[in-house]
Amino acid sequence: MPVLEEQIDANRPDPARVYDWFLGGKSFFPADEAAGRQVQAMWPGVRVAARANRAFLHRAVRWLAAEAGIRQFVDIGTGVPTEPNLHQIAQAEAPDTRVVYTDNRLIVLRYAEALMTGTPEGRTAYLHADFCEPASILDSAELRDVLDLSRPVALCLNALLHYIADDPVTGVTAHDLVARYVAALPSGSYLLITHVTPDFDAPTWERITSGDRGHTGQTGQIRTREQILSFFEGMELVEPGLVPPQDWRPDGPVPAGATHAAVSMWAGIARRP
Repeated sequence: MPVLEEQIDANRPDPARVYDWFLGGKSFFPADEAAGRQVQAMWPGVRVAARANRAFLHRAVRWLAAEAGIRQFVDIGTGVPTEPNLHQIAQAEAPDTRVVYTDNRLIVLRYAEALMTGTPEGRTAYLHADFCEPASILDSAELRDVLDLSRPVALCLNALLHYIADDPVTGVTAHDLVARYVAALPSGSYLLITHVTPDFDAPTWERITSGDRGHTGQTGQIRTREQILSFFEGMELVEPGLVPPQDWRPDGPVPAGATHAAVSMWAGIARRP
């Protein structure tokens, strides 16, 4: 169900602000920290996972800009800005890169200026919109003004899809939504996904999913490797395929404690033929 936040409620945990706490940021309220600590009590590796996921994003964006030649990015579910942000990583490799950020949380809109400072050659834009309404993003003037959808785009769904549950009322699934975005992109475009999974530590995820996750702001749907792999249906997975984020082309030491069970995530990139 689409949820476009219309006001900030400091008394209720917010996924973007809780994730900022996971990353060691400063843009959260006491309710978010309390929720983060509840999640950490159930999933002790959550802060390690956040760091491993962030490090994967850095490597993946560098690879997309430097080796795959991508000059256009759409980052949906941007979250609270954390330097280096996606455009800073991509534009360090290719200054003419253009990036559109979108998120449905108002706190990200408040920090949007931090996402708008690109290179003179490149451009960035921010759109306050919800992933569950693809037309509000794909047909927006903000996106169309910055990106040329006849040229390849990298669609980044970084740690987003586990917040998107299949809707039993409308019958719309997260896979349906991803397919709509991919269908709008031309040949040569890429899809980047990271997603939490119960595959490596089933008892922990049984505890997490059996409780009322609404108290921690961590609603959504957990998926297995096969379910996550199917988001890339019809696309060509980039080596090494769908792997834990710390195992995707590591170029240095992995975050301390980043075992497969602690991180409990899958990460991958695929190319649209």
